Amino acid sequence: MLGQGARATSDAAHEARRPWGIWLTRGKDGRLTAYVPDGGGLRRWTEKRPGGPAWGESDVVPAPELTHLSVAQNADAYVHFAGRRERPAAEGGVTVDIVHAIQYQTGRPLSAWQSVGNPHKEADVGARFGAPTVVVSPSGEVTIAVRNGRGGMMVRRERADGRWRRWEDLRCRRIEQVPAVVALSTGYVEILAATDKETLHWAQDKPGGGWGDVQRSKRVVAPGSLAVLETSPGRATYYWTDPAAGVVAYRTDGEPIDLGGAPSDDTHAAVRAELDGLDCTVLAHRGSSGTAFVGVAVTEDEANGVWWSDTGAPCLTAPALIHDAHDRVVMAVVGQDGAPRVARQTDGPGLSFDEWRAL
Repeated sequence: MLGQGARATSDAAHEARRPWGIWLTRGKDGRLTAYVPDGGGLRRWTEKRPGGPAWGESDVVPAPELTHLSVAQNADAYVHFAGRRERPAAEGGVTVDIVHAIQYQTGRPLSAWQSVGNPHKEADVGARFGAPTVVVSPSGEVTIAVRNGRGGMMVRRERADGRWRRWEDLRCRRIEQVPAVVALSTGYVEILAATDKETLHWAQDKPGGGWGDVQRSKRVVAPGSLAVLETSPGRATYYWTDPAAGVVAYRTDGEPIDLGGAPSDDTHAAVRAELDGLDCTVLAHRGSSGTAFVGVAVTEDEANGVWWSDTGAPCLTAPALIHDAHDRVVMAVVGQDGAPRVARQTDGPGLSFDEWRAL
C-alpha cells in the first residue's frame, strides 16, 4: 500500500509522462486557433478567415519549462494560459511553480508569463505540486485549481484589480489527478476532484465568494479522465471514465449515467450543439484503439442513449472540440506523427465531419 507521500510522487510521475494535448480557441474576430506543445513552447496555427477552411502557417509561442497547460477564455475572448513550470534546483531536484499568461487578440503575442507561485515551502513537497486547471468567471475573475504536493486541493484567484489573492486550502487529502473546474454562466465556480475511492465536489456559496462544504460521493474515476460542461444555466455535467462502465455523466443531484464508449486513459472533450433542432451534447475521446471517437446525446437526457462513432483518426491524446464562426463543430487531434489535424461538421442531418485536414 502506498503512503500519502509515495502516492503523490507516483501521481506526479504519471502526469509528467502524459502528452499535453491540443487546444482550440475562437477569437473575437471569429477565427479559430490551435495550439500544440512544441519543444520550449506552443506551436500555434490560426485560420486565415473566420470559418476556414484554410489555416495560416504556424508560429511558436514561447512557453519555457512547462510540463502541463490549461487554457480558458473570458467573455472578451481573451485566452488565459495556466501552466506548471518545472526548473532544476541549485541543490538538486526541481522547483515547481504555476505561471499565467494572456493572449488578448487572435494571433498576437502573449503577455509575459507571470508566476503565481507554489504554496509549499518544503522543496520535496513543492516538487510534487500538480497540474493547474484555469477558468474565467463572467465577472472576469480568474480561478486556478491545483492538486497540492500532499494530495489536497489548492485554489488561487485573481482580484478585480489584477492582483492575486493568497492560495486557498480546501483541506482534503488523497486527490490523485487534475480536477475538473467550471465557471458557470450564473457566476459560480465548481470543482470536482477524485481520490482512489471517491469524488469531492465544491461550489461557491455566491459568485466570487467562499467555498461551501465538500460533498463526497463513492465513485470510481480513472486517473486523468475528468471533464465538465455547463449543460443548462448554472448546472454542470461531469464526465469521466469508470474502469468498469466506460464513460459516465454525472450531475451532483443524481446518480452517474453510463454512456458506454471505449475510452483510453485520457480525458474527454465536450461541447453543446444544436442537431436536428435538438440541444445535444457532443463528446469526444481517444478510444482504446488509439483513434478518436465521437458521441452524441440529447443534452441532460443521456439515459436515452448515446450514439458513438469511431472517426478512424489516430491520435496521441484527447481530441478538442469547439464551434467555428458558422457554428459548426470542429474537432482537432494530434496525429501519431505529432502533427495536428482538424475535421469540420458538414451540412445535413445528425453530426458528420468532412475529411481530416492537416495543419
